[in-house]
Amino acid sequence: MAKKKTIQQSDLIDFYMDYALTHNHKPKSVYSFAKENNFEEQKFYEFFGNFEALEQSIFKIFFDHTLIALEKSDDYQAFDARNKLLSFYYTFFEILNANRSYVTYALDSRDKTMASLKVLKQLRASFTAYIGHLDIKTIDLKQEQLEKFQNKTLQESAWVQLLVTLKFWLDDTSASFEKTDIFIEKSLKTSFDLIDTAPLKSLIDFGKFLYKEKMQTN
Repeated sequence: MAKKKTIQQSDLIDFYMDYALTHNHKPKSVYSFAKENNFEEQKFYEFFGNFEALEQSIFKIFFDHTLIALEKSDDYQAFDARNKLLSFYYTFFEILNANRSYVTYALDSRDKTMASLKVLKQLRASFTAYIGHLDIKTIDLKQEQLEKFQNKTLQESAWVQLLVTLKFWLDDTSASFEKTDIFIEKSLKTSFDLIDTAPLKSLIDFGKFLYKEKMQTN
């Protein structure tokens, strides 16, 4: 009998992605998956509770690799929030490009909207936390509950934007997915323009001025 392999988490992910792309479906059981790849079944459970957890971890790993690459860059460290997020998008989608066959299988093969896909659960948690730490400038509402609501709304809006970009990328047939690059640039510019606090602050100040003038007149 052949000696069982020593297995790492990355090995399981490689085996799983290869199986899914070769057969166009997940393995029938952890037992058959372990037997086919010559490792002890219990080794799988040292890393994952089931195949669903493994699938979720793949998109989390794409996210982690993106941040690792970015944090090695001195330029990235000096960027403002807008350019940090733009760099994140370009790097993240480069990683997706390198794994497009699997991402297409994982996201396109399910009769659900991407927003409800459990496979993106870990990615969503990591990405929204990342947005929360970008220090994107918003209106100072001077009220804790409103600040929390505003920050939560910003994180959820950013997540929806990432989903929309993913859908655009999946449908993109342009060479080197250059249309997705254009979409990323224009959509992020629009988003940051919409939350730019300077015009809104000016509008609020103007409103306060008009209010004071009216009170004085009365």
